[in-house]
Amino acid sequence: MNIRVSCSPDADDLFMMRALLEGLIDTGPYRFEIDTAPTDALNRIASGEDAPEVVAISTAHLPKVIERYQMLPHGGSMGEGYGPVVVANTPMSVDDLRGKRVAVPGLTTSAWATLQLMVPQLTPVVIPIVPYSRIFDALRAGEVDAGLIIHEGRLKYEELGFEKVCDLGEWWSAETGGLPLPLGGNTIARRLGADHIRQISALLRASIAHAIAHKGAAVDWLLDGDTALTSTAELSRYLDMYANHRTLDYGPEGRRAIELFFERTAEAGILDPVQVDYAP
Repeated sequence: MNIRVSCSPDADDLFMMRALLEGLIDTGPYRFEIDTAPTDALNRIASGEDAPEVVAISTAHLPKVIERYQMLPHGGSMGEGYGPVVVANTPMSVDDLRGKRVAVPGLTTSAWATLQLMVPQLTPVVIPIVPYSRIFDALRAGEVDAGLIIHEGRLKYEELGFEKVCDLGEWWSAETGGLPLPLGGNTIARRLGADHIRQISALLRASIAHAIAHKGAAVDWLLDGDTALTSTAELSRYLDMYANHRTLDYGPEGRRAIELFFERTAEAGILDPVQVDYAP
């Protein structure tokens, strides 16, 4: 049985999928076909016709696809006191952002939803995340006043000379008593039925566990590919942030964080209310 998977081309997603991509674990009757797309595009894919069986989406997009997809209890990215950052060419306070043009990687992303909780009055300018340097280019050119940086760009802005305005994960942690910031997660199509969902979920979790257990080999494999992070230390730091024990299982704190994220964004009128039910 073919299982189509759509995930991002970012290091954490590829890290999770390496065992499936490279045939490193026994997948029994299932054959995984894995494609990649940028975050905002993945959200559109999950909402489209003939959507894949498994899609990595922004947590914020779940209300739009909840009738078709279940959240998997693993495969997510959470910021443990850190997260996407807003950067600018020169020092700026959070209050200075009000009314400013802010480059965002898409209007369906969790980063944009969280930023709206922080600063309600912003003018978003959508700039695709691929290549990751595009938002930095827009800042240098004066096309925008600030930029919302996600994924690998989060580790590159300082060396490129930009100033941090705020860290969304820091803000969220302070607002919620230390809960992690839910950013993205893997979802599975309800149409597969309970038995297939259970077996496919177990295989996806096994792939994540394999990557964590063989991190050194996975890092070398990623460095051989096309990644924005070009050193072992840099890539290892990024994976420690977004592909860790919380990726293997959200745990009670992670699930509470997701629940609170939807409560807060619904109260603010940013997202529709949603009740999350997890696949096995």
